Amino acid sequence: MYHLTIHTHFAAAHNLLNYHGDCENLHGHNWKVEVTVATETIDDAGLGIDFKILKKRTNKIIDFLDHKYLNDLAPFKDLSTSSERISKYIFDQLSEDLKDTNVVVERITVWESDNACASYTAS
Repeated sequence: MYHLTIHTHFAAAHNLLNYHGDCENLHGHNWKVEVTVATETIDDAGLGIDFKILKKRTNKIIDFLDHKYLNDLAPFKDLSTSSERISKYIFDQLSEDLKDTNVVVERITVWESDNACASYTAS
């Protein structure tokens, strides 16, 4: 199995619901996103998927989140916009976008700071 990973980022504001602490107040992060996909096959150029293609498809999702108030976005309406939920949202969106390729999304990790992250995997 081949594993490919890219990194990207976005800036956004949010607040956690039902948290009962500082993070329940409006605040923002410069989120870092790590995307790992897997494939059993590679093409004649030796690629599972061109990094340019993976970055383009990922950044289409990231652009939807970038410089937004996440709590106002339809996928998070009435939900706490935790790193856990953001990682699952990116996972689901990218999985749908890559469903007709030979790669599958393996893991999405969302870093809200240098010391704290959440990941989502299919299993």
